[in-house]
Amino acid sequence: MSEEPSREQVLGMYRRMARVRRFEERAGQQYGLGRIGGFCHLYIGQEAVGVGAVAALESGDYVISGYREHGQALARDVPAGPLMAELFGKATGVSKGRGGSMHIIDAQRNFLGGYGIVGGQIPLAAGVGWAIRYRGEARCCLCFFGDAAINQGSFHESLNLVGLWKLPVVYVIENNRYGMGTRVDLSTSIHDLYRRAEAYEVPGEAMDGMDALDCFRVVSRAAQRARKGNGPSLLEARTYRFRGHSMSDPATYRTKEEVERERKGDPIPKLRARILSDKLATEADLARMEEEIKREVDEAVRFAEQSPEPGDADLYQDVASAAVPVERLRFTGEGR
Repeated sequence: MSEEPSREQVLGMYRRMARVRRFEERAGQQYGLGRIGGFCHLYIGQEAVGVGAVAALESGDYVISGYREHGQALARDVPAGPLMAELFGKATGVSKGRGGSMHIIDAQRNFLGGYGIVGGQIPLAAGVGWAIRYRGEARCCLCFFGDAAINQGSFHESLNLVGLWKLPVVYVIENNRYGMGTRVDLSTSIHDLYRRAEAYEVPGEAMDGMDALDCFRVVSRAAQRARKGNGPSLLEARTYRFRGHSMSDPATYRTKEEVERERKGDPIPKLRARILSDKLATEADLARMEEEIKREVDEAVRFAEQSPEPGDADLYQDVASAAVPVERLRFTGEGR
């Protein structure tokens, strides 16, 4: 895959970013109406990271993330209807209504899930990398996590292993500058976060997380290295979330002036302007695309509303039976 995106790829990135923004706005609205329960972490502002990075992958590559993963799932082309139904906890959800907002999995598309434990996905990505290497496959695993996760022990243990064994994992730090409500400079001694890679002799690089094309280029290089057996990378996407940490976060730790200033760098209008200036599409083309996305997301909400709740019998599906002896589960896999 070329490091420079084609016209089709650029337009595809714009479509996916606009879809993520519209989906997340509607998800926030539905949460406010009480139709989505539990926690809900929106991706608004960070669309360029997920979309640009995932666009650099091949279909056989894997994606794994944390709990702010709706946008990354959409970037991996998880359908909006089943994704919204999952947030609603419906049986038609992509994870059958069992995962909700923080635990989205679509194995068919190699989207291996969001994880609710901060940094919990980092060693899992190392395990996926080890499996790829064991099977002798030309694939890689792309792993997203936030800036606060780099201070978890799991981060350091995983970087040590992937560096030692040269595993095909591309780690992306989504540095949105706040771990919940704590500024990264108040919690992390080194401010160029990608430099943490140096301790493990892993290549590290920063990228503009508000520019999908830059994310595409940087991740393309890292993914190609990984697939060729040249080991992992640690990339830092410098981005900004426009909403609170979660729907329950009033974000009073930031000033309105700061958020307004950062909104001027919104990645979606930025890519739109680039498309128009490079004459990759016309205003009419983009307007039609945006209207199609609006209808798609509106239909996703209707699909979720009209979908059935999981039945009582579903509680026992895809769960190991307690009646099967542990020894048989261990050695034969029965009861799964």
